[in-house]
Amino acid sequence: MMEGDMEKGRPYQERPRTFSTVRSKSSIPLVFRMLMKINPRALIVLLLLGVCGVFYLGASTSPIIVFVFCICTLSLFFALYLTKWVLAKDEGPPEMSEISDAIRDGAEGFFRTQYGAISKMACILALVILFIYLFRTTTPQQEASGLGRTTSAFITVIAFLLGAMCSGLAGFVGMWVSVRANVRVSSAARRSAREALQVAVRAGGFSAIVVVGMAVFGVALLYATFYVWLEVDSPGSMKVTDLPLLLVGYGFGASFVALFAQLGGGIYTKAADVGADLVGKVEQGIPEDDPRNPAVIADLVGDNVGDCAARGADLFESIAAEIISAMILGATMADRCKIEDASGFILFPLVVHSFDLVVSSVGILSIRGTRDSGLISPVEDPMAIMQKGYSITILLAVLTFGVSTRWLLYTEQAPTAWLNFALCGLVGIITAYAFVWISKYYTDYKHEPVRLLAQSSSTGHGTNIIAGVSLGMESTALPVLVISVAIISAFWLGRTSGLVDESGNPTGGLFGTAVATMGMLSTAAYVLTMDMFGPIADNAGGIVEMSQQPESVREITDILDAVGNTTKATTKGFAIGSAALASFLLFSAYMDEVAAFAQLPFKEVDIAIPEVFVGGLLGSMLIFLFSGWACSAVGRTAQEVVTEVRRQFLERPGIMNYTEKPDYGRCVAIVASASLREMIKPGALAILSPMAVGIIFRILGHATGQPLLGAKVVASMLMFATVTGILMALFLNTSGGAWDNAKKYIETGALGGKGSESHKAAITGDTVGDPFKDTAGPSIHVLIKMLATITLVMAPIFL
Repeated sequence: MMEGDMEKGRPYQERPRTFSTVRSKSSIPLVFRMLMKINPRALIVLLLLGVCGVFYLGASTSPIIVFVFCICTLSLFFALYLTKWVLAKDEGPPEMSEISDAIRDGAEGFFRTQYGAISKMACILALVILFIYLFRTTTPQQEASGLGRTTSAFITVIAFLLGAMCSGLAGFVGMWVSVRANVRVSSAARRSAREALQVAVRAGGFSAIVVVGMAVFGVALLYATFYVWLEVDSPGSMKVTDLPLLLVGYGFGASFVALFAQLGGGIYTKAADVGADLVGKVEQGIPEDDPRNPAVIADLVGDNVGDCAARGADLFESIAAEIISAMILGATMADRCKIEDASGFILFPLVVHSFDLVVSSVGILSIRGTRDSGLISPVEDPMAIMQKGYSITILLAVLTFGVSTRWLLYTEQAPTAWLNFALCGLVGIITAYAFVWISKYYTDYKHEPVRLLAQSSSTGHGTNIIAGVSLGMESTALPVLVISVAIISAFWLGRTSGLVDESGNPTGGLFGTAVATMGMLSTAAYVLTMDMFGPIADNAGGIVEMSQQPESVREITDILDAVGNTTKATTKGFAIGSAALASFLLFSAYMDEVAAFAQLPFKEVDIAIPEVFVGGLLGSMLIFLFSGWACSAVGRTAQEVVTEVRRQFLERPGIMNYTEKPDYGRCVAIVASASLREMIKPGALAILSPMAVGIIFRILGHATGQPLLGAKVVASMLMFATVTGILMALFLNTSGGAWDNAKKYIETGALGGKGSESHKAAITGDTVGDPFKDTAGPSIHVLIKMLATITLVMAPIFL
């Protein structure tokens, strides 16, 4: 027990604690509030009609779509089972529930305000897209199929708004489960470490299954709707191979919402965390999540809005962008090879992720509870348990991937091509496993890098910072080598598949890379489960500390929290690896689209042209400027929190001896308003930069007789931004995760333990790493994919 737990002869547990409600309005989305007002029987009838309509669309499109809809429906029932199982767990004693309610109110209140602001910006951008598309040129393919400017404009806007809405819903799902599971994990930790682990994993699994299922279902529904509406493949209408390009707006909408969700949530969570740590732990010497810290509720709220809601939107966007880019490349290859039935190559990504839902569900269920109580023994290491579940998921993913390739990618033109593509998928799966292992090596305190970083804390704050920065830089090498080998291997496996165009040229290279990307994301639901586990465990530890549970319970949640830091770091590594592959695919799709609009060949970008080289410089600069603005936003907001927390300690001296209650709501209000204000500038930079560069160099190109200059400069900007973004994100994510776990390692009792000089230096490192790993780093994942989707959507204005 910490010092000061017993004062005036009365245990801390008996002190009255109340937590201010910081929500002023209902945070339930408008759609849900409207549905709740409908008569239950009428609602059931409407749902049945909707399901019948969806399956009618699927049956009118392809049996493959019907299969996808069936899997998504079954996964929804599985998610409901997980929800029922988690919510059936008790919430523990009243003091735990009271703290949890305060966290829930803060998180849901901020979510409502943040997404209200994002939705307004999305509507404005939708109008801009509509205006641009109404006055843009059309491709010969669109003219031949009768797809006019007006139809194309409304299709793109509808897709954009649907993607934005689904991305927001994915964020809501991530937050909804986390604010209800945290207290149940805390309560389970009082009985058994294994039970606490199981509750956290299944809560994360619910969010993961819903997010992945919604991404797959959304793309499939949009594809089927457009297929039926536009009468695709009918005489005189659009060919099925041209249909995937109409889905690009969906990916852009998802990226748009995810970027602002990640920025706003990241600024919120890390500003509160930094402010709470600097004053509470360093200046006042009180433990993490101590109820006397005025910023502690804001910190715990931030875990939900930054790590859960934002990560849900992020992973949704990743999967949607990867599916759409792979569909575009599959359609392009099938068209060039004149494959008679192209539907298998187009719909292959949807089937892969449908199987992802199945195999990840098995992996989630493989983590079971035991009746043994107490601490997790070395044999029962939670990371090892989750790794075992991941191994099961990967093994099943390899089998289902092979089945998918034989089913959908077999063609008489190249009978063995499916085997090459199955090997491409295997390359992607191995790449995913390698990324997870590398991230774990550099961020888990069981391995040498983090222990050396912790050891550097013993000689001061400066040496800790130097060691953390150098570790982050070093950690970029192995992932880059792995992703390089993966891209080249998959490209050549696809190129040698035997698929050729009319001239006899191999055409399967890029699609092979797309298949590898799908292989890497074929376990995305389980990876997202591990990611969601982290903040839920972190919140559970905070609730245990604030409600002053026995030290043995806090030790269990500390172990889960440390493992959660590692799983968050590994999934961020996974996310940036998949983002690198997806951006490469979207870059290829951008060049194909420019060639289709301009009716000129556009197969390479020559950086020896000065303007094109400048575009590359601007792309690299964009990553650094965006990261700088994101980190400085955290710094400015944290300064406001520090000032407020110091003011409360000064004006309310009774806080330290428990005779006065901190004003938690004041800190929540500060970080909420500041994060909403600060997210605008870096977000606007990301959206407006490629459009401004493309338009400026388009004008310059027309003035100098270079017709495709705008498109070439944007391509160079996109290419350099992707490469720089991958390295920057790897550096930020890994160094931040390593600093955090170096602090956790010292808190286990190493190098003097809590309160030592080494611990104070480690806290400084963790403070520096907070905006790295939870604000700027994750936002770059979204940024590089959003740059790719925005250039695809806006390509006509660059010509």
